[in-house]
Amino acid sequence: MVVFPVLLFGSEPIRFGVSLGVTGSYKLTSSKQRDAYLLFEEEVNEKGGILGRPVKFVILDNESKVERAVEQYETLIVKDKVDFVIGPYTSTLTLAISKVVEKYGYPTLAAGAASDKIWQQGYENIFGMWTPASRYSLGFLKMITYNKLDNLVIVTPDDPFGYSIAEGAKKWANALRLNVLDFITFKYGTKDLSDIAKRVRSSQPEVVICTGHYYVGEAMRKAFDHIDWEPRVFFATVSPTYQKYYDDFGEKVELDFSSSIWEPHPKLNYPGSFEFAKRYKERYGNPPTYHAASAYAAGEVMKKAIETAGSLDRDKVREVLQNLNTLTLLGRYAVDKTGVQIKRFPLVVQWQQGKKEIVWPKELQTAPYKFKELE
Repeated sequence: MVVFPVLLFGSEPIRFGVSLGVTGSYKLTSSKQRDAYLLFEEEVNEKGGILGRPVKFVILDNESKVERAVEQYETLIVKDKVDFVIGPYTSTLTLAISKVVEKYGYPTLAAGAASDKIWQQGYENIFGMWTPASRYSLGFLKMITYNKLDNLVIVTPDDPFGYSIAEGAKKWANALRLNVLDFITFKYGTKDLSDIAKRVRSSQPEVVICTGHYYVGEAMRKAFDHIDWEPRVFFATVSPTYQKYYDDFGEKVELDFSSSIWEPHPKLNYPGSFEFAKRYKERYGNPPTYHAASAYAAGEVMKKAIETAGSLDRDKVREVLQNLNTLTLLGRYAVDKTGVQIKRFPLVVQWQQGKKEIVWPKELQTAPYKFKELE
């Protein structure tokens, strides 16, 4: 006989604490994650909760500030005594709060962070959801290598996420025998990149790789407009994965590339993926990005881990997270002994005729990649 869990509404909820920058510089992405957590909460409760208990997300606004995030994870754990926490958006904040969750022994999914540094601290409580940042550009670099586009410039802010991607890009470019003409670093938060755009132009690269959060790719695009120049091929992380990017720039960003952990396309045959995208858009009026999908998938992973452990014992759940191999709407979850995600790979996406297409790997293409014609 199959026994289905019954949601006991009189039961105490299982509480998950999350601190997100829903105001401040990270608000665009953090808000999408917040919305996905709330959607997961509603839908998992409709299906009976976890272990027959309702689920409640306690979401605090860290104002996109490191010190606030650290304070809030202390509060969530010590004062609010939540059952579990999930990490914030950005590698900078996740690095900072990793000390807190390690101190209190809270197994934590990094649902919004990818910097390799997070898993080089020797901690036992941080488990990755995304491809390590150092590998974000690998598929794109292979693609341009096959097409004999050899000369590139890498531009990065000095934050952990952007710099990890840039360092990885340089490493893989050298391995592929591409020519890195310049490696440009600037202070995170710098909004006017006109001088950097001029320096990029002076190298006359075929390809520019711009790493970092949403604002970086946006600021680089504005800087290219300002100096009336652009490379033949432009790859930026995060920003081109958003509909807002195309809405703001229009045809100027036709054929721009990015890496994406997830896209809402039936060709990515992950369980519940396409349906999640439809429900999210119906609820919030805009399409989810991979950041939103990651938040929902974090709920799925925690549900699976708790049910496998059969309890809320954090030591047991930690052990499950360390050894779990499961499918989510984001794809497969599994980590190595340090907590690094080993089953994810980034897609390469490109804007074509106002639509974001998957162009790499070829097996998952929704359209073949294109390059701007030489003038």
